[in-house]
Amino acid sequence: MELVTTVLGFLLLYALIQATFSVFGFGRSKNLPPGPTPFPIIGNLHLLGDQPHQTLTKLAKIHGPIMFLQLGRINTLVISSAAAAKQVLQKQDLAFSIRHIPDAVHAHNHSRGSVAWLPVGTLWRTLRKILKNNIFSGDSLDANQHLRNQKVQELVAYCRKASQSNESVDIGRAAFRTSLNLLSNTVFSKDLTDPFEDSGKEFKEVVGNINLEAGKPNLVDFFPVLKRIDPQGIKRRMTRYFGKVLDIFEELSKERSVMKQDDDVLDKCLKICQEIPDEINRTQIMGMFLDLFVAGTDTTSNTVEWAMAELLLKPYIMAKAKKELEEVIGTGKIIEEKDLLKLPYLWCIVKETLRIHPPIPFLLPRKVENEVKLNDYIVPKGTQVLVNAWAIGRDPSIWEDSLEFKPERFLTSGLEVRGQDFELIPFGAGRRICPGLPLAIRMIPTMLGSLLNCFNWNIDNGIGHEGLDMREKFGLTLQKANPLCVVPTPLN
Repeated sequence: MELVTTVLGFLLLYALIQATFSVFGFGRSKNLPPGPTPFPIIGNLHLLGDQPHQTLTKLAKIHGPIMFLQLGRINTLVISSAAAAKQVLQKQDLAFSIRHIPDAVHAHNHSRGSVAWLPVGTLWRTLRKILKNNIFSGDSLDANQHLRNQKVQELVAYCRKASQSNESVDIGRAAFRTSLNLLSNTVFSKDLTDPFEDSGKEFKEVVGNINLEAGKPNLVDFFPVLKRIDPQGIKRRMTRYFGKVLDIFEELSKERSVMKQDDDVLDKCLKICQEIPDEINRTQIMGMFLDLFVAGTDTTSNTVEWAMAELLLKPYIMAKAKKELEEVIGTGKIIEEKDLLKLPYLWCIVKETLRIHPPIPFLLPRKVENEVKLNDYIVPKGTQVLVNAWAIGRDPSIWEDSLEFKPERFLTSGLEVRGQDFELIPFGAGRRICPGLPLAIRMIPTMLGSLLNCFNWNIDNGIGHEGLDMREKFGLTLQKANPLCVVPTPLN
């Protein structure tokens, strides 16, 4: 015990000396971006709060859209405007392309084989190529369109069953099951949960916990000397969560070794491992699947849930969307992907949801490996870079009535979510743009439109629209603090 106390005392003294040097400017660049004055030891950590995306947005209004903070021992640059984001994600993309990897993501050595966290290089390009060629290319998506249509039909069937017994539907969980089974059928040719029952809760909780732990402020990230101690237990919990998902994948992979199948992603990936063993191995493939399922389920289901919540708050917008669906598709029918181009107002609702509720509020953190100049400022080597997509989507200098949910704004704006318009970057931009974007922009409007077109929706427990809880739960992804439970009723 005395040894532990001595070590902690030494670390505290070391941190105090280093922080004092920082506060008084010794060893610091004289041309850093503006930011709040750091305290000794903790720097600006005390400013984060439990909703960092919101507090950093408020701080940016004081210090500017390119803001510098010291979070413990980690220098951090926060980007909060479309113009600054364009510099970082497009014009100087290569200089800002390295990931700042949270300690939690090192669990199971995941960061070494993850397309999300790997540095740009040979392995990263190989994994991106596998994802694009086998899942996210136009040809692959077209070939699997029947699967997505089947999963949306199962979602509607589940809601219809609930409507017959006047039971509520947890929209986020139902959308999660749909996304999960879509991916599992694409990759493993089987459902991972029963699409007709309120199942899959455990898998959803595991994925939700992964995103919460990965986004949670972690003392180890701010004070790397605490790495071995893991004082908050975040990496230990993440190891357990990763292990649960990887065990499922390994079991499915073992089944495949007995029962051959040639038309799904698992088989294609296992063949690639045999063809180019020097470039890719089985462990890295499983890590890629982990990325795919964690990123491709929670973000999609969260967006559908936020969209439905916003529509329940504004029934006149829901009525307008249902009218468009009735005129173009016909009431009570499931939306097919070929219909999407004929549904401009539905697209506006999806864009407005992604604007005001971006799936990943800070995108994934980046890092500069070498000192870089950004506008007139110097960004020191090793600085973490956060792009606050949440702040950019609510910037009043860009968006009129920026806090209001107004899908109509997109009827004439022409802005898209594909990474070219930096006012709206829910999927990021540049070489590290989310590879799953092509699938997301098919699945989200198809699920949402089908739910709107097949049912009327009432908030559970008699809560009025004005009482709907819209609070956020911060993590790597942005979830509703409380699930949206609504009762579907048959259309007249």
